[in-house]
Amino acid sequence: MIRFNLYSLLLLLVLLSGCKKESFDEIAFAENVAAPDQLSAMFNITQDNSGKVSIYPNGKGIAYFLVHFGDGNTSPQKVLPGKSVDHIYAEGNYNVRVLGIGVNGLTSEATQALTVSFRQPENLDFTVAIDPSNPFQVNLTAKADFETLFRVYFGETVNEDPQSVLEGNTLSYTYAKTGTYTIRVVALSGGSATSELTKTVTILNPLLLPLDFEAANQTFDFINFDGGLVTVIDNPKAGGLNTSPRVGRMVKNAGQPWGGSVIALGQPIDFSANKVFRMKVYSPRVGAKVLLKVENISDGGINFEKEVSTTVANSWEDLAFDYSAINTANSYQKIVLIFELGTVGDGSENFTFYFDDIRQANSMPGTNLPISLPVSFDDPSVNYTVTDFGGNNTVDGADPVNAANKVKITTKPNGAETWAGVTIGTPTGFASAIPLSATATKMSVRVYSPAAGIPVLLKIEDHTNGNISVETLASTTVANAWETLVFDFANHTSGTPALDLAKTYDKASIFFDFGNAGSGKQFYWDDVQMAGGGSASLVLPLDFQSPTLTYAFVDFDGGQSTVIDNPFSGGINTSSKVGKMVKNAGQPWGGSFITLDAPIDFSVKKTFKVKVYSPRAGAKLLLKVENKDNGALNFEKEVATTKANEWEELSFDYAAINTANVYNRIVLIFDLGTPGDGSANFTFYFDDITLN
Repeated sequence: MIRFNLYSLLLLLVLLSGCKKESFDEIAFAENVAAPDQLSAMFNITQDNSGKVSIYPNGKGIAYFLVHFGDGNTSPQKVLPGKSVDHIYAEGNYNVRVLGIGVNGLTSEATQALTVSFRQPENLDFTVAIDPSNPFQVNLTAKADFETLFRVYFGETVNEDPQSVLEGNTLSYTYAKTGTYTIRVVALSGGSATSELTKTVTILNPLLLPLDFEAANQTFDFINFDGGLVTVIDNPKAGGLNTSPRVGRMVKNAGQPWGGSVIALGQPIDFSANKVFRMKVYSPRVGAKVLLKVENISDGGINFEKEVSTTVANSWEDLAFDYSAINTANSYQKIVLIFELGTVGDGSENFTFYFDDIRQANSMPGTNLPISLPVSFDDPSVNYTVTDFGGNNTVDGADPVNAANKVKITTKPNGAETWAGVTIGTPTGFASAIPLSATATKMSVRVYSPAAGIPVLLKIEDHTNGNISVETLASTTVANAWETLVFDFANHTSGTPALDLAKTYDKASIFFDFGNAGSGKQFYWDDVQMAGGGSASLVLPLDFQSPTLTYAFVDFDGGQSTVIDNPFSGGINTSSKVGKMVKNAGQPWGGSFITLDAPIDFSVKKTFKVKVYSPRAGAKLLLKVENKDNGALNFEKEVATTKANEWEELSFDYAAINTANVYNRIVLIFDLGTPGDGSANFTFYFDDITLN
């Protein structure tokens, strides 16, 4: 008796067998093309007891397929991409093998068991688990005897279209909101009889740091006490450094001097690495005290607290609470907020505060800052700690060519693993995601190698999920000299995951002499950054020191910028090269601009700093950023010099910039509103344009 499905089946063929490579043809242009991958297939089984099965193979990098039917028929069927092949089966169990052949003859294969039966499925059971990385996602697996596949109804919508899954595979589903849902699984065979089973699943959204109050499906259950009253509302003070749509509001009413609110998190706070709390606060006055306290979930006697005072009125500021002395052996799961501890509130505007973005950091402001791109190892306020693995040894050192330049020195000693490497920064990676895009897929690293031809691998990944990663290789071309290696993640290493711009990559590791056991080789490296074309990239900071970069300023309406030897070396600027701006006769807005190779990342840092040497105090410098393709997308700030004939560092507050826009051009205008005359009185010098 022949068994088939009563339904048309779309079965995703899972890769169960390993890949192998065979050379079918010699195609010179395709020598570097990887073997086919992502093999899949669709089975369409007829419902007329004829035994007819249609097989639709699919895959990436395929020239054609060979389908082996697995029923004793020794002649595989050739199938072109997008086509199918039909085959008549008798009742039984079969291993259908699909071979994908690439344009260069390399192959990959996959095998999937196919069962044909009329018998009603028995012993049906399924498991459903909450995904550890997403509380709204469930992962379901099912099993039964005599089934062909399972239809799954997740119970979130009326008249739901079921999803299909094979035994041994996992089906994932993401719910839109919290609640308790009934999941129904129906086991199908080739006959009309089915079996089904239901189970319930409860979707919760555990409240975790950071608290930004933006999740529409999240409940923020503050418990108020002794006069404190917290609600989550639309941001009535949007602007400055906080334009987010939702914030917390604390009104301190008449009650006790310690009136406040507490909220419990879904899991204990991890203080193993991050021992600083940050919170944005909007206060009606300067000097208002803000106490942030953490407590054990069940024992309030286990706690730690810090109090900080506001420094501005009627403006958002980011407060930092130093928790470095906390006892990390204890468990803390509650956050307590008390404004103006020691003073009874009256519920007025003077006792109304707003707060947002409660989060952890690993350093106090201005010191031991987390590492972020670009990485130069020269900023004394940044924590440039790196993490070796596999037997590597990395230390701080000096540039062998320029002793004033700080670099890292990595030694791969005898006995080090073939995969020995070093993570740039701590295991948690960079302070923000690497700014990859469809037009920015490259990073570069300056390397000083003992020999040419040494393979260097750069790997980027999501620090919370090592399975989300991309890696690519470059090789040194010179010995005992600096060169810039460019790593294009769009051309990932064969057999490893491809770049997915929908994913987050915020951690990078570098592997010197990759694939070879340690032999004592020593490498100097520096300037890890986004890259443009085939050479080092023009990105922030701009220090004008690179011998390989072209600083292509575009002058307009009387402005004229060049890069020259520093004529006023001393004070805070002893660097060898600086920018020079001469404002000639022309327009009052005469200046220059320079276009960067990658967009400026304003996700964390929002203060520009520029070193300026002016012939007079009170000269204005306008620093503007633009989108290179649409000048209407811009932001600017103007600051006046305070010194004459001396280097000083000017700061430009970009806290109010719209970070949703792309900015990749920097415009400089000195003394906007006044035409220049090209004299020494309109000659300015600038250097070290940095984002802090």
